Amino acid sequence: MTGWYRVNKNNIPLWIAGAFFLYAGWIVFDMNRPGSTVGSVSPLSAVRAAKVPVLVEFYADWCPPCRAVSPTVDEFSRETKGKALVIRINIDEDPKLAREHGVGPIPAFIAYKSGRETGREVGDIPKERMRELLGL
Repeated sequence: MTGWYRVNKNNIPLWIAGAFFLYAGWIVFDMNRPGSTVGSVSPLSAVRAAKVPVLVEFYADWCPPCRAVSPTVDEFSRETKGKALVIRINIDEDPKLAREHGVGPIPAFIAYKSGRETGREVGDIPKERMRELLGL
């Protein structure tokens, strides 16, 4: 019986190699497409790997309270360098990440220790409250 569906035993290595290269090409394409998190490192992957407490701020450039607290967050980040990590995430650039973490009103601050959430605060908070969230 002959036909297009019949596989010659001598061509099996070629079929396997073709399938491998097709799969590898798909992976490379998926990793390089815009908006893909497969090939890029998520900002919150640092939370799991951090040996120090982490404070994550979710903000937006158009948000007046976010703009008001921004200098405080920058100053806090400089003061706690080596003792804590501060990560700022713009919700307009990564809305999916904000939804995944249940962020509603902004600015929203989430504190993590050993990769686990330990506290959450919303609004223009002072540095002292940031320290309390991180246990510093």
